Amino acid sequence: MNATPPLLEFKNIRVMRGQTAALDDFSLRIGATEHVAILGPNGCGKSTLIKTITRECYPVVQSDSSMTILGEESWDVFSLRARLGIVSNDLMASCTSDANGRDVVLSGFFSSISIFSNHTVDPRHQQLADAALEQLGISHLADRPVCEMSSGEARRVLIARALVHNPRALLFDEPCNSLDLAAQHTVRQAMRTLANSGIGIILVTHELPDIVPEIQRVVLMSRGRIVADGPKEEMLRVERLSELFGVKVDLARRDGHYHLW
Repeated sequence: MNATPPLLEFKNIRVMRGQTAALDDFSLRIGATEHVAILGPNGCGKSTLIKTITRECYPVVQSDSSMTILGEESWDVFSLRARLGIVSNDLMASCTSDANGRDVVLSGFFSSISIFSNHTVDPRHQQLADAALEQLGISHLADRPVCEMSSGEARRVLIARALVHNPRALLFDEPCNSLDLAAQHTVRQAMRTLANSGIGIILVTHELPDIVPEIQRVVLMSRGRIVADGPKEEMLRVERLSELFGVKVDLARRDGHYHLW
């Protein structure tokens, strides 16, 4: 039997944003069920990496570069979004509307942000949406408009949306951005539960507390390149992080959680 293809395999890719190389000579391989955190300061290329994975940005054509997702070089974007569950800040901003929780979850079937007149929702879709809400413990949000939810509630609805089509992996973009302490704890617990369910997780963040104990590999990014990649205990060290963020830092670890200040 053939081995399961990696979730991502990028080799020597370059991605331009205007006249700037946002990713340059960038190589990264992530296995199908790995839990990986990609850590770096603002402006290091994390957002471009996310958009490259989701096919919103494309690498420059070069003879020595290649890019596959789940073993495939070419993807229909809608098919790809059915295989990768995405929880992003861009999506969060788009979903702050009158759409209720169930409709936001259902929108995952259509790569939209709500249910519109051109969408046909069948009973199976309804069942899967309700199951995803129940899995996250937020069935009570099914009929509540997103604009009436707290930020933490809305973020969990987006996670349910990402799960609704049983994806191969989840991509989290700064999942606790703008959340209060209680909401951060809830979202991180949801991430831990999902990681323990066996689904692959890619976490992109500049916040160490987002790196839950189940994530054992950390990739450090700076200026569009990977500067280090390895086991979490080796990557999350004061010397490395001080150099990465360009400021002297202190580091604390407790029960598998890391905090930086």
